Amino acid sequence: MKTIGIFYGSSTGNTQDAAKIIAQKLGTENVFDVGNVSTDQLAKYDVLIFGSSTWGIGDLQDDWEGFISQVKAQNLSGKIVAVFGCGDSSSYADSFCDAIGIIAKTANAAGAEIIGKVDTSNYSYDDSQAVENGKFLGLALDIENEDDKTNSRINAWIEQLKREAKL
Repeated sequence: MKTIGIFYGSSTGNTQDAAKIIAQKLGTENVFDVGNVSTDQLAKYDVLIFGSSTWGIGDLQDDWEGFISQVKAQNLSGKIVAVFGCGDSSSYADSFCDAIGIIAKTANAAGAEIIGKVDTSNYSYDDSQAVENGKFLGLALDIENEDDKTNSRINAWIEQLKREAKL
């Protein structure tokens, strides 16, 4: 059985709440706040799930600022990585969930296989660094404006991850 580690950064609690829901649905207790953990922990897991909110105009959540540079230095070859993020598609439509793209591209450059890409057609936004070929590079959540879709989006993504990672 593949081991799963969830690593998140959260300023208001939304990303932390999403991380806990995802962990519960995947049956793992390995959930870490990136502000309080070393990237050495990444080596312990086959599947890494990274979560971050996007702040301002496309900025990573504060705790991710230091953690992401450490992720760049890791060898993630053989690791499966999925990314989720929280954003505000109304106030920041031009940089909606950019953190997903920043993290996914960093993990991929470090050798990881990225899974869990989500079709953008059911979202309202203008632009995002998280989009490639019509798909978000992970699960985009807009708890501020579309909270009514959060549970169904998480549930669908969990089922997708189970298929793609063979969990």
